[in-house]
Amino acid sequence: MKRVVTSERVPIKMWLEELEDEAMAQVRNLANLPFAFSHIAVMPDCHTGYGMPIGSVLATREAVVPNAVGVDIGCGMCALRTGIEEITAGDLKKVMRIARDEIPVGHNWHKHARDETLMPPVKGDMPELRLNYEKATFQIGTLGGGNHFIEIQKGSDGYLWIMVHSGSRNLGYNVARHYNRLAEEMNEKYFSSANKKMGLAFFPLDTEAATAYLAEMEYCIDFAFASRRIMMDRMVDALEAVLGEFSTDEMINESHNFAAWEEHFNQRVLVHRKGATRAFRGDHGMIPGSQGTRSYIVRGLGNPESFMSCSHGAGRVMGRRQAQRELDLEREIAFLDSQGVIHAIRSKRDLDEAPSAYKNIYEVMENQKDLAEAMVELTPLAVIKG
Repeated sequence: MKRVVTSERVPIKMWLEELEDEAMAQVRNLANLPFAFSHIAVMPDCHTGYGMPIGSVLATREAVVPNAVGVDIGCGMCALRTGIEEITAGDLKKVMRIARDEIPVGHNWHKHARDETLMPPVKGDMPELRLNYEKATFQIGTLGGGNHFIEIQKGSDGYLWIMVHSGSRNLGYNVARHYNRLAEEMNEKYFSSANKKMGLAFFPLDTEAATAYLAEMEYCIDFAFASRRIMMDRMVDALEAVLGEFSTDEMINESHNFAAWEEHFNQRVLVHRKGATRAFRGDHGMIPGSQGTRSYIVRGLGNPESFMSCSHGAGRVMGRRQAQRELDLEREIAFLDSQGVIHAIRSKRDLDEAPSAYKNIYEVMENQKDLAEAMVELTPLAVIKG
């Protein structure tokens, strides 16, 4: 831990020295919520989000806050170690061509609905899911946009790894938007102290709305995982089409936009993680850098001060539009080419995902060495970006 702020209702415990003003204001808002439990934990990749900054952790006992989970409910990563030890640049390009044909990216969907057996089972009546279910059958197994990615990486253990970062597409967005609006209406009706401008509208946990949100949130988490698993299968298929059959280990999967009941400081609390990964002692997870920089397979250290959490990545140092305006396209491409990465930077609009738009992953890892330990260092070889 680098810093503790004690000026608000509950302390703010930070795993970085400095935080941009807007993100710090959002953290202070969290710390002054009347139902915030114990303290707020701020991860080393923290940066401004909507309502709650990305890379922070809020625990509660009496309330659930939709924007403390975020609009991409269940967004997370999975990683798979293959039995492959070497691959040529030529074969990598063949694999990536096959993968791009099989996995829609950005705003693209599948042309036909996927088989419903690929969808998580529906338990109970979920109004938002009912409205968005058919669309979701076209989007499961698609990458989406933003910072979502698929990478083939070379591990320090000598093997090739596949990593997938994706979320719940329009389903999660519509669920989040619906319930946040409902929470805003409820808070305004009952004169809540949560200012609407803060973006932290909440449901008391003993309300039907809270129960409904948590149920639909869980479905979105399951959907996002099912979607990642499909994409991972397609990547394995692509590699096997070029290299032949190979063995794989058990896939690691971790969400970083979710809320879950956990035990902390002898209390059962609802832990909201937004852009933060669970890091219980012994748990394996992933902390990616950016295309062109290292990623890590980590093992959690179970630090109670972070609510047993760690960062979900390097974290942004530039907003998307700022990166597109200010970064040099030729310089970013030259850097990636020098690293030998088959990358996704083609034009100015791609600069929002350039390595220079992100924090230094080595500093981020150093700042959280009391939260998670690196087990395998992963060097990027080829990248598909949303």
